[in-house]
Amino acid sequence: MIEVLVLYYSTHGSVAALASQVARGINSVPGASACLRTVPPVSSGLGPRVPAVPAEGAPYVSAEDLQRCAGLVLGSPTRFGNMAAALKYFIDGTASEWLSGALRGKPAGVFTSSSSLHGGQESTLLSMALPLLHHGMLLVGIPYSESALSSTRGGGGPYGASHFAPDGSPTEATPDEARIAQHLGRRIGEAALRLQGWQG
Repeated sequence: MIEVLVLYYSTHGSVAALASQVARGINSVPGASACLRTVPPVSSGLGPRVPAVPAEGAPYVSAEDLQRCAGLVLGSPTRFGNMAAALKYFIDGTASEWLSGALRGKPAGVFTSSSSLHGGQESTLLSMALPLLHHGMLLVGIPYSESALSSTRGGGGPYGASHFAPDGSPTEATPDEARIAQHLGRRIGEAALRLQGWQG
């Protein structure tokens, strides 16, 4: 059984809900299993301390999760067309994995949620894709053979799965958004199985 890491940061719950849909897609692939992880919020050190273990939801990611995974899917809310600081902070700390090539040759994908329909979803997806390319990962998008890309009235696109959460309130994915997220997870799970052991 191979493990695909679904790593995300979520402030109001919409990204976490989309991560669950991606995980469903991964788990639908025989021989693949999703591992849900999150990152702690960024703190200035002046406010309350971040707990060592999240109060709810997925546990915090570890270096071992990155070493062990056969694929990686990153998720973040949009922040002015970019990924959230907490996820960027974590990624900026992966120099040792970059030096060792821990993620080289593994498939990767991205997903996001925004509170406005044109709130920078595509640029946020691309901002998460850039460090994955530097790690030597193989980006997996969503082809238009997935019919939900043509029918969605919310999120979803060829760069990755996305969700529209009006006014920033936590909402479940629409049927099309869920289907696109599951499709992304399924493609990455299948790619991870086929690429197992290949480092490029």
